[in-house]
Amino acid sequence: MSYTVAIVGRPNVGKSTFFNRLLEQRKAIVDDISGVTRDRQYGVADWNGKTFNVIDTGGFVPDSEDIFETEIRKQVRIAIDEANAIIFMVDVTTGITDLDESMADMLRRTPKPVFLVVNKVDNPERLLDSTEFYSLGFDTIFPVSSISGSGTGEVLDAVVEGITEDEAVETERENELPKFAIIGQPNVGKSSLLNALIGKERTIVSDIAGTTRDTIHTHYNLFQKEFILIDTAGLRKKTKEKDDLEFYSVIRAIKAMDEADVCLLVLDAAKGITAQDVSIFSLAARKGKGIVVLVNKWDVMEKTTNTARDYEKQLKQRIAPFSDVPVLFISAKDKVRIFKVIETALQVYENKNRKVPTSQLNDVMLKAVEAYHAPVVRGHTVKIKYITQLPTHVPSFAFFTNFPDDIKTPYKNYLENQLRSQFDFKGVPVRIFFRKK
Repeated sequence: MSYTVAIVGRPNVGKSTFFNRLLEQRKAIVDDISGVTRDRQYGVADWNGKTFNVIDTGGFVPDSEDIFETEIRKQVRIAIDEANAIIFMVDVTTGITDLDESMADMLRRTPKPVFLVVNKVDNPERLLDSTEFYSLGFDTIFPVSSISGSGTGEVLDAVVEGITEDEAVETERENELPKFAIIGQPNVGKSSLLNALIGKERTIVSDIAGTTRDTIHTHYNLFQKEFILIDTAGLRKKTKEKDDLEFYSVIRAIKAMDEADVCLLVLDAAKGITAQDVSIFSLAARKGKGIVVLVNKWDVMEKTTNTARDYEKQLKQRIAPFSDVPVLFISAKDKVRIFKVIETALQVYENKNRKVPTSQLNDVMLKAVEAYHAPVVRGHTVKIKYITQLPTHVPSFAFFTNFPDDIKTPYKNYLENQLRSQFDFKGVPVRIFFRKK
């Protein structure tokens, strides 16, 4: 079990700013709209050589009819259940509210360590005001200013005191696991897929487009398979970015792509692959990510109008030239072929990390070169002497030749297809470079 710290508190006390401070990066959406951070947001913090996970929970609002707030309440309970320690954040400028008291009441009952952090303490007067929070019944209070960072060191010192060496190492190991990002447009069923995979309502699923605002990391460890799932905010068309939030969601989805080894691109079967999906696909390919295409809601398609084979053929025409990717027809809601998704993603992860021994590479590829020579350049024969795989994150190969600048795309494509058919790089972009011999 790796060590996890949850930050809880009512909306707008500064949890996300504090979270960013701990992670030293803009990971959560910071905005003045109450309850904007709608989902648990995971990150890894490092302090005094100890690593631990941090969860930023949604605003905790007990007495409300609002759909999100009831969901958030459930989520905070889960966060409290799952965390090893809890940072309870309050705001010195508003003083103690009823909400703070009802949370304190819940938190006093947990046997886990709770650190009461009083935020926005940025002058001596506010420092004095912060002492009223002792009445919430916790032994120590930590006055901080999330924005300037003052006081955060003391909180971190107290938190890491409870972490044993084993737990810190475990968190680091988690960072070495395969990471799969679920990407795609709003309402194609990304959250339903996540829930089907982990069998828990981990995100807020609702029919409002763009409900899932942030990336959420979930550790999957079942049936001898272990990896991290990253669920992203729905990517949507640029024209709809009315507010900053959408802008952040797009950036966040791109960041989630950066963090991932393999992207699971979810499409809506009825809509087919749209221009936006194609651009998401090519962005993932440009970033050198493994890709698995998932056609969701296949159960509601009229079986007569479209066979999976025809559908796949059309889909691959749209994503060409990189069409050597697995396409799975699934139903996240009915959990159809969900396990196949995991197996395929792990296979693509393996393909992405494949290192071909140089001797085998030259054996196979020099035969392919012999079978079909590169076109003659200005009366000279193009000779490829030697091939080697480069030590990069994306399978990349250097072909040493006498005319590196004169080899055209069709021949490059031929070599890539040979590499793919001989060494199985399905689902993975392959890069080819020509170097002067």
